[in-house]
Amino acid sequence: MIDLAQLEKSNIGDWVEYRGGAGEVERGRLKGWNDKFIFVVYKCGGEWERFQDFTGVATSPKDLRFIKMSSEHD
Repeated sequence: MIDLAQLEKSNIGDWVEYRGGAGEVERGRLKGWNDKFIFVVYKCGGEWERFQDFTGVATSPKDLRFIKMSSEHD
């Protein structure tokens, strides 16, 4: 779980992992947030350096965690 109250501008671009209730797992980059959701770019055709140009999906903070990525992949 990611705590919305702890997010800072420096977290934009951080890698996160979504884990849904049905066991699905998806990785993406944090694009922004509001008082209820974190917006994550999950798909960008491998153009991760341009992730902010793509649509962020509203995702519940309880389903996300920060991860370390050794290389950028889609």
